[in-house]
Amino acid sequence: MWLCVLKSKIHRARVTQVDLNYVGSLTLDKDLMEAAGLLPFEQVHVLNVNTGSRIETYVIEGERGSGVVGLNGPAARTGVVGDILIILSYAWVTAEEARQHQPRIIFPKEGNKV
Repeated sequence: MWLCVLKSKIHRARVTQVDLNYVGSLTLDKDLMEAAGLLPFEQVHVLNVNTGSRIETYVIEGERGSGVVGLNGPAARTGVVGDILIILSYAWVTAEEARQHQPRIIFPKEGNKV
């Protein structure tokens, strides 16, 4: 049996940009991605604490150290600069692996710094 478990969580990152006409979906500072164990184009769920929206999209790599958290394309309709997001990724594991699994949970500091 396979179970879907939380793999990564970036808790309370702040939106720094929105771009309706940008190709891509969620731009994240490369430092945030590495700290959370996220790969470019990995599927994520994006929860907006301010609006209550929850979308499913993918991550694109932003400039390292920039603190960028950008909602792009249709995702740009789900928030504004300054909104607080929770970003989640999941992994399929066996029941045995799930018993030992520990997700990576990141709590960004001011400016979305790790």
